[in-house]
Amino acid sequence: MPRQIVDVEMLELFKAELTLCKVTKGEVVAVLSGGEEQQEYAQAFMLAAQSLGATTFHLNVPKYGQGKVAGLQGRHALTGNQPAIDTLKRVDMVIDLLGLLFSREQAEIQEAGTRILRVMEPFHILKKMFPTEDLRRRTELSRTLLQSASKMRITSPGGTDVTYGLKQYPVISEYGYTDEPGRWDHFPSGFAFTQATDGEVNGTVVLMPGDILCAFKRYIQSPVTLTVKDGYIVDLKGEGTDALLIKNYIDSFGDPRGWAISHIGWGSNERATWHHIAASQELASEHIMNALSFYGNVLFSTGPNTELGGTNDTPCHLDIPLRGCSLWLDDIHILDKGDFAYPELRAPGR
Repeated sequence: MPRQIVDVEMLELFKAELTLCKVTKGEVVAVLSGGEEQQEYAQAFMLAAQSLGATTFHLNVPKYGQGKVAGLQGRHALTGNQPAIDTLKRVDMVIDLLGLLFSREQAEIQEAGTRILRVMEPFHILKKMFPTEDLRRRTELSRTLLQSASKMRITSPGGTDVTYGLKQYPVISEYGYTDEPGRWDHFPSGFAFTQATDGEVNGTVVLMPGDILCAFKRYIQSPVTLTVKDGYIVDLKGEGTDALLIKNYIDSFGDPRGWAISHIGWGSNERATWHHIAASQELASEHIMNALSFYGNVLFSTGPNTELGGTNDTPCHLDIPLRGCSLWLDDIHILDKGDFAYPELRAPGR
């Protein structure tokens, strides 16, 4: 294998990231990857961890795992590999280049006290959206507000009017780094979210032009009206391709749980950009953290709730960040047509 040279700028950025994660001398940091993907990241993260005094190693597993379902949401190359899971449970921190999200394996590793940092975006996105302490403050405040609320209401000029009963599930904040035992985060990020109490989502969600279908990396082109009753989409109407695309996609899984309402929250990262999908020249290699995190979006989603401790492990998942929405927690006005109405949640200069 040819010698791999690590970019100095990448090494310094990863060192700064691990410093935010409080990687210190004596800790053990494992890098998890699949196949030949992300090998430059793996080397750079190990060198960065070593420069901070940590012991580090690279755990590489076959990209497609041992079963036909590997690669689906919650079913991946670590499924069934208990020796690898047990190894990761014994380290202080895992750099996840594989993608364990929504999996039982990730939950098992976290429960052992291991903190996990998922890294999937190309380097220019990591650099552009690098986390800050103020982003953490605002995202943690979002979590606190969500934790104290019993009801969420979302409206929009397009006709959305939906309520979520809260309290059953925990709240997760993602601000791009993790320095607490057992905590997971995604570098980069910038949003907080929770899950409605089972069966307590009711109303109408209207997807409008400019809202984002993350699974397809495209914007909604024509309105799609979703009728939600007791936590499930019971009707979908729309005259354009988007309605057909969403229906066909969910139906293709053959799992009625794909019509469930999943997590809900809002984005807080002012460095993320809504227009990124249209503007990027490297979209094929990129993921969706700009879309999930952009400032003032309402992060609506369908499908699984296992990340928050629920039992719906359907592999069918849609993230659909909504623009221009207003949002209330009980009587507290959080968002007003896509702008933060709650002063402490506003980014500097906004």
